[in-house]
Amino acid sequence: MADNLYRSIEEPIRKALTWEELWKASDNGLIACWERGRLKAVENSDLVELCKSGSLPVLAWKGGVDKKIKGKKYGSLFYLATWKGLRAEDLNINLQEEITLICSRTQVEVIFTSKLLSYENSKQEELES
Repeated sequence: MADNLYRSIEEPIRKALTWEELWKASDNGLIACWERGRLKAVENSDLVELCKSGSLPVLAWKGGVDKKIKGKKYGSLFYLATWKGLRAEDLNINLQEEITLICSRTQVEVIFTSKLLSYENSKQEELES
């Protein structure tokens, strides 16, 4: 996998891809998560506003925060990609760096890391089988 994954918000959402094309390509499903965020943005404007305000709401992947906790929390790049899609941002993630965000609502620090990619992919495979 390349160090940086970039896709412009101007690019159309891909259609009619197989499960393997979505989840087993070189991006490991991050583009699919980002596209899902873009689709969810059309469905739920309240969620969009939360994300745009810097909140990290609970989504399908590890990384959302629903209440204040002590310490830090780790999140998946799948969450970060979905969150960026909800915010109508380009998908631009350096896969070799940890990305830290602080939830504007709870002030919890979340560290997004690629170390969770293989774990999250194995969970997705279990769901699909």
